[in-house]
Amino acid sequence: MKSLTDLYRMGYGPSSSHTMGPARAAAIAREKCPDADGFRVVLYSSLAKTGKGHMTDAVLRQVLSPVPSEIVFDLDTPTPEHPNTMEIIAFKGGKELDRFRIRSVGGGAIQMDGFQEAEAPEIYSEKNFEEIYQKCRKEGWRLWEYVEKNEGPEIWPFLAEVWQTMRTAVEEGLKQEGILPGGLDVHRRAAALYNQYNPNEAPETRENRMVCAYAFAVSEQNAGGGRVVTAPTCGSCGVVPAVLYYYQNKLGLPDSVILKALATAGVIGNVIKTNASISGAECGCQAEVGTACCMASAGLAEINGLSLEQIEYSAEVSMEHMLGLTCDPIDGLVQIPCIERNAVAAMRSINAVSIATFLTSSRKISFDMVVETMYQTGLDMNARYRETAEGGLAKFYRPGE
Repeated sequence: MKSLTDLYRMGYGPSSSHTMGPARAAAIAREKCPDADGFRVVLYSSLAKTGKGHMTDAVLRQVLSPVPSEIVFDLDTPTPEHPNTMEIIAFKGGKELDRFRIRSVGGGAIQMDGFQEAEAPEIYSEKNFEEIYQKCRKEGWRLWEYVEKNEGPEIWPFLAEVWQTMRTAVEEGLKQEGILPGGLDVHRRAAALYNQYNPNEAPETRENRMVCAYAFAVSEQNAGGGRVVTAPTCGSCGVVPAVLYYYQNKLGLPDSVILKALATAGVIGNVIKTNASISGAECGCQAEVGTACCMASAGLAEINGLSLEQIEYSAEVSMEHMLGLTCDPIDGLVQIPCIERNAVAAMRSINAVSIATFLTSSRKISFDMVVETMYQTGLDMNARYRETAEGGLAKFYRPGE
């Protein structure tokens, strides 16, 4: 498995696969072809079908500027290698200089034919959770210690920057009001949720409201093109910070505890990324929000001092009940149902930890098994439900009607 620096990426929304990944690819193409006087970018499959809603064309023009660029949305050509496939062709004087075929594989990561991007190193020899569990049991490590032993102490300044970016997204999102861009007339609701104080409010109700407000805040920042952290993607960026921010404030926890929770969450995200997918275009929203729910539950389980078995069960419960979750963004925008879905997943992660606290000894399903199940479910899923905006709510909701 790769470093957590390859999982947690800081950048601008609304989509890690549709904006962050293509932006990185365009920057590489510019660097490789400094003499180009024009670019033609062809977006295929999911990138073509939801690219406008995700602002893919806008970010490509921005990165390639001042060199003029033509953006083509090819809705018909199949791309069996990956649904988030694109080509960038560089020209000079009307003649082709070079051509790059790129796959935006989720979480801001890309694969580019003919060019090997500098990647985070493979530093974890263990490939799945069972191997990690056996290693930690043998050495007497918590999962965050497993991360530190493999990544070195330099992982902590990186995670501190990740946490600061997450906190800022929560706090800035709570201050914002107005309508999100894109034409759906979606109002920012984080501030309204946060400020709905009721002196007779039950503690459980307040917890739900505050966790939702934090998830809305980050997700709305992402939808508005703000700076967020892929955890594991932009579309699912609100889940982990919502849970950790709430419990840091509730319990008065120092950042050092939160960083250990982020390291623990990162192990879970890495297992899914390595053995399945975190791409909504490949496996539906179960791969994005489902993974984020697993990560948040593992991080909270670490905060609560639960055992390795309980951490695993927390993550397994989170994913098991996200199986089959479709990716159906209306108009291709990361707004409906994405923002609410982040809030629901944040609350579900807390419930998963509660279940794991009491019932771990009776579990039958391993985390590795549910990860494999999620991946196969995603591959079996009809393409209409994998970030193409052709099925589900994206098919039946008509803005303005």
